[in-house]
Amino acid sequence: MFLCWSVCFAAKGRYLRIRNNRNRMIWYFRRGRSVRVRLPDDYGSPAFMDAYEAALRGASSTRKVSGAPGNSLQFLVDAWRQSSDWAGTSIATRKQRENILHHVLETAGRTPFEAISASHIREGRERRKDAPAAANIFLKTMRALFRWAKEAELVTVDPAKDVPFLKAKTRGFTPRTLEDVMKYRCRWPLGTRQRVALEVILNTGLRRSDAVRVGRQHVKDDVNTINTFKSENGRQATVTVYIPILPALHEALKAGPTGDLAFIASERGVHLTKESFGNCFRRWCAEAGLSKGKSAHGIRKLCASRIADNGASEMELQSLFGWVTNQQSVVYTREANRKRLALQAALKLMGDGE
Repeated sequence: MFLCWSVCFAAKGRYLRIRNNRNRMIWYFRRGRSVRVRLPDDYGSPAFMDAYEAALRGASSTRKVSGAPGNSLQFLVDAWRQSSDWAGTSIATRKQRENILHHVLETAGRTPFEAISASHIREGRERRKDAPAAANIFLKTMRALFRWAKEAELVTVDPAKDVPFLKAKTRGFTPRTLEDVMKYRCRWPLGTRQRVALEVILNTGLRRSDAVRVGRQHVKDDVNTINTFKSENGRQATVTVYIPILPALHEALKAGPTGDLAFIASERGVHLTKESFGNCFRRWCAEAGLSKGKSAHGIRKLCASRIADNGASEMELQSLFGWVTNQQSVVYTREANRKRLALQAALKLMGDGE
């Protein structure tokens, strides 16, 4: 799906040419900041010119945009969904935004988008204050929408730009422990696909979305070389990481079973999506007797903690895990340094002769 805008100015007005997701050209007319009106599709025809002249005169008979009014929030969102800005985001981001937009449009879909102010955005954020993460996702979605609308010259003011995020105190995904890993290994021995999944994440530190893609085609000279993907401000950032095949992973892959193009695979040997793999991994953990609320990402956090505890630098962590800044790596190195300093301090409690 994509949207192609072509703005042509005429006497005291302009018309907009839009290519929709069916590759069909659609025409609209707009005078200043007034409501957009739909024009006939056959550009230059007598019917098109008559409708255009009527729109210039402001005739009431001019046909408006079908469905949502041309000045409505629904219209703006529909246009955004067909734009390259929308298409350039990850599937996960689009799903997240669609969930927010569904609720927003239910209550405010016919509201003129130019009438939406910063106070309206703040009110929407405050209605979700009991769930700070959801409130911030709402705000991120509104910022992305109006940032695009301003770039497309559909609005002159971005009402969401200066509305601050809520401060959400969270520790994120619950990290796993080595005891969790041992229990899991006892339940799922070598020769099971459940064991392959654990060893892939534990011995590579890959994100769930990358762990389900990595396979033998990425391995050369016992080193995994894979382009990892992470969403940054709604857009995918790509970082190449280099991960050696450690003995535990080598043993698990040798025992199998694995898929043709991905180590982690379904019972039929086919590729898993990150969502289906996440659901499967939670179920496998539950069957191994592990507590609820833990996920595959907790294994990645355990991997990062073990590496930091063994003295890894922030730059080493960034290189292995595909982080582009030290925002994440410093969390693990700070914790590891705190442990070492605490042990050193505790030893100083021992006085001479004690």
